[in-house]
Amino acid sequence: MEKKERIRRIRLFLFDMDGTLYLGERLYDFTIALLDTIRKSGGTYLFLTNNSSKSVEDYIKKLDRLGIRACREDFMTSSQATAYYLNQHHRGKKLYVCGTRSLKNELEKEGFTVTEDLEQVDCVVMGFDTELTFQKLEDVCRLLLARPELPYLATNPDLVCPTEFGSVPDCGSVCAMIQNATGRTPLVIGKPGALMPELAMERLGFSREETAVVGDRIYTDIKSGLNAGTTAILVLSGETTREILEASADKPDLVLEDAGEILDILREQMGKGEGQCCNTQK
Repeated sequence: MEKKERIRRIRLFLFDMDGTLYLGERLYDFTIALLDTIRKSGGTYLFLTNNSSKSVEDYIKKLDRLGIRACREDFMTSSQATAYYLNQHHRGKKLYVCGTRSLKNELEKEGFTVTEDLEQVDCVVMGFDTELTFQKLEDVCRLLLARPELPYLATNPDLVCPTEFGSVPDCGSVCAMIQNATGRTPLVIGKPGALMPELAMERLGFSREETAVVGDRIYTDIKSGLNAGTTAILVLSGETTREILEASADKPDLVLEDAGEILDILREQMGKGEGQCCNTQK
């Protein structure tokens, strides 16, 4: 199917954020027009992020600084997906969270008790911890070595988080340190798993055929879209280069220089009077 036709069939866009819609604190020039045009053309979108260091409220504030108006319903985060999984499989468990205060707050809002009393811990949760201390690493090692049966989850597997100056270690890199020390690997909840796109589609009532995951990383964003059976759109505005793409066994359905190409296609569609063909909700 031709690129333009495939994009025109999408009604729900699930956007990664950093590297896709902005980089650090720099908003890409096309982003605001793209989001406005999606809704004007009858589609909708969610922000789909693996970054568990920020709560939804934190993201709303960040997007507001960048000029994007958003509300809580516009997000599907790895923190939310982790809370969903915990409620399905470990309801009522007491958690040791190696993560930020924001992640702890998100899990506490879902009814979980977060504790630093190692004797009380029922489950370990690792996140992208921008407040990381050696004490947290030691606590996690103590728990995992002393209790091999203890459930151990990670919000996301990303090795690095992009910034304006390059990259910093993300959750996956910290999990690699823990694996080196304990031999334990976590159950990963966020992208590349299918859970986040599936929860987004369920929430808004769209099918796989109507949905696209758009992101700049093959091993998280693209693989998540492929695992969920949606259209997987890679943008080359963030981490992935054409050399990385060529070497990857996982291939996206579409490759764009940046998400601004989606804007161009939707504008062309609306100019031909093909927009307003669908509703943003079912």
